[in-house]
Amino acid sequence: MLITQTEIDDAVSVLAPVMRRTPMVASRVLSERSGSDVWLKCENLQRTGSFKPRGAFYRISRLTPDERSAGVVAASAGNHAQGVAWSAAHLGISSRVYMPVGAALPKLAATKAYGAEVVLTGETIDESLVAARAFAAETGATLIHPFDHRDIVAGQASVGVEICEQMPDVGSIVVPLGGGGLLAGIAAAVKARRPNVRIIGVQAAQAAAWPTSLQEDMPVAAAHMSTMADGIAVALPGDVPFAHVRELVDEVVTVDEGQLATALLLMLERAKLLVEPAGAAGVAALMSLDLELPGRICVVASGGNIDPLVLSHVTTTGLTASGRFLTVTATIPDRPGGLISLLELLRDRGASVVDVVHSRVADNLQLGEVQVTVSAETRGAEHREVVRAALADAGFLR
Repeated sequence: MLITQTEIDDAVSVLAPVMRRTPMVASRVLSERSGSDVWLKCENLQRTGSFKPRGAFYRISRLTPDERSAGVVAASAGNHAQGVAWSAAHLGISSRVYMPVGAALPKLAATKAYGAEVVLTGETIDESLVAARAFAAETGATLIHPFDHRDIVAGQASVGVEICEQMPDVGSIVVPLGGGGLLAGIAAAVKARRPNVRIIGVQAAQAAAWPTSLQEDMPVAAAHMSTMADGIAVALPGDVPFAHVRELVDEVVTVDEGQLATALLLMLERAKLLVEPAGAAGVAALMSLDLELPGRICVVASGGNIDPLVLSHVTTTGLTASGRFLTVTATIPDRPGGLISLLELLRDRGASVVDVVHSRVADNLQLGEVQVTVSAETRGAEHREVVRAALADAGFLR
C-alpha cells in the first residue's frame, strides 16, 4: 500500500506551480534548549494556513472530467475544509464541506470565503464525515478524505521533498500526527532519499489513537477525545497512513495540554510565528520529552489557523504551565484595608495583578471574612513559588 516514488514525483510536479515552498527557519531558542541545530518547516505559512491544500489539490486534480462535473465533498473542522475549498475553487469545481456545529467561526468563515458551500452537522468530525459520505452516495460527488487516500499522502509527501532539498543534511524530523497523512507522506519521501533520517510523530495525549494502534498492529479508535489540538484530534487512523507509519516511522510520542500550550506560547514570543495547538505539537515534544534525535533537527509547524478566543485561552494556559501566571484563592478580613494588604504584598513581591474576584458567600468562610481569588503575572516558576510562599507566610492561604 506504500506510495511510490513515481507518485511522489508526479505530486511535486503538479503542486509546484500552485503551492508555496514554505520557508525553513532556524530557531535559536529551540537549539539552545535541545543542544542541537533546530529548524522549523513553516507550513503555517502555506496557502490557507496549513499543509492541507497539498494533498487536497493533488487529489482533486486527478479527478476525471465526469467526476469534476459532479463536484467534491469533504468533512473537516477547519484546515482540510479550507484546503478542499481553495483547491476546488482554483480548479473550477464545486465543493460542499460538512463541519461540526462547534467549528471555530474563523475557520467556518474562511472555508466559505474560499468558495465552498458549508453545512454544519454533528458534534464531531466523525458525525460530519457520515453526512459527507451520504451526500457523496446521493449525488455522485467525490469524497475528499482528509488523510486516508494515496493521492492525499502523495500530496503531503511534497513537504518531505522540500525538507530534503532545503536541509540536505537533516538527521531527524518531528511531525504533528492526527490521521497520519502528513507523517506518512513525509516519511515516504524522506526515507526514500535519506533512509537513516529519524522520523518521529507527535500526538496529543488526550486524543491518542496511534500508540494503541501500533501496539495492536491495526487502526484502533481512541478511547476518548478531549484536546485543544483539534487539528490532530482524529479518533481512528486511516488504513493508508497506518501502513506507512508502521513501516517507515521510527517512533510515535504524545504530549499533554500544558506542553502544547507552552510550545504555542514559545512560538509566538520567541519564534514570532503564530501556530495552532496542533501545529505546535512537534515543538512541544522537542521541549518536553527526552527524545533520541540525531543530527540536525527539522520540526514541522503544520498549521496556523487558530480562533482568537482559543488563542487567548491557550496563551493563559501556556503562561500558567510555564510558571508565569499564578491564581490563588485567599481569605482576608472583611474590613477596610483588607484587600489592600493582599495587593500590596503582591506588588512588593513583583507580581502584576491581572484579575480580582471578591466574594462574601463562599463556602467555609467565618463571620468577618471575605474570599478573594487573585490572578497575577509572575516572572517564572521560581518567582511564582516565592510569591505563593509569601502569601502563605502572611496568613492569606489556608
